[in-house]
Amino acid sequence: MSALPSYQALTPDTVLDAVESAGHRCDGRLLALNSYENRVYQVGREEGPPLVAKFYRPGRWSDEAILEEHAFTLELAEREIPVVPPLRDAAGRTLHRFQGFRFALAPRCPGRAPELDDPDTLRWMGRFIGRIHAVGALGPFEHRPALTVESYGDESLAYLLDHGFIPPDLEPAYRSVAEDVLARVRAAYARAGQVALIRLHGDCHPGNVLWSESGPHFVDFDDCRMGPAIQDMWMLLSGDRGAMTGQLLDFLEGYEEFHDFDPAELHLLEALRTLRLLHYSAWLARRWADPAFPASFPWFNTQRYWQDQVLALREQAALLDEAPLRVV
Repeated sequence: MSALPSYQALTPDTVLDAVESAGHRCDGRLLALNSYENRVYQVGREEGPPLVAKFYRPGRWSDEAILEEHAFTLELAEREIPVVPPLRDAAGRTLHRFQGFRFALAPRCPGRAPELDDPDTLRWMGRFIGRIHAVGALGPFEHRPALTVESYGDESLAYLLDHGFIPPDLEPAYRSVAEDVLARVRAAYARAGQVALIRLHGDCHPGNVLWSESGPHFVDFDDCRMGPAIQDMWMLLSGDRGAMTGQLLDFLEGYEEFHDFDPAELHLLEALRTLRLLHYSAWLARRWADPAFPASFPWFNTQRYWQDQVLALREQAALLDEAPLRVV
């Protein structure tokens, strides 16, 4: 089995040559965009507007999983839902290879972050996420994972403990509170019961929504997976309980025009937030050997970071004991 390529080999010349290998004449302009899991560039062309080239992290996804991501976004785009799908080449391919790297090309889509304190924006977001979920509920992913307590919670905690990232003097406290919140997360899932799992964006935070005069465009489906619908909602909510309730009501006013929402999923809101805290720490730990991560996240793996994580998980334990938000 050949060794996986390193991002250190992804030089500007390699990026331009890769894009040209897919049939586009570059003009030499190259701009690295804000991305850590993958490497993403805006590439100027001699003819036409710039393209966005996304080079997938070697070894993370299988070809089949990447092609499912592409198929999902193309399915959404065909229904005129504002996502940014990959471009097909003359042979209909969306996934390309160059010097061991796998990459996709997409049109450049400018925009700004949505103003989530505006009720009209939340209703607008709700309508489009409702349309995404209506399509996502039509069939399952076969090659992409599901968001589960095991994958986001148990495996994340095990990785952190097994690889020595937590300072020895804080490890007992971190282990104890993490195991405690995972037990509470499981209890929240039990209270929610059998909620439907559908194809999701999976990482629908405001940074993955580009707002223009025509409304939102949803980008970066790299984390799309099977999961409960509320996974694509809770990251858009902020503030205290009253503020989040008002935001969710505005959001659901638009959402339920296109897809039904099961109120039982509200039991999972803080559970999913807790799982993300664990998953995010483990994601940083798993990528720490990539030179881009220590440079971009210098605060990770410090004494202060793990102290703050212990406090954050304790706060989540208290929130997990509270009654869920009410929308009826």
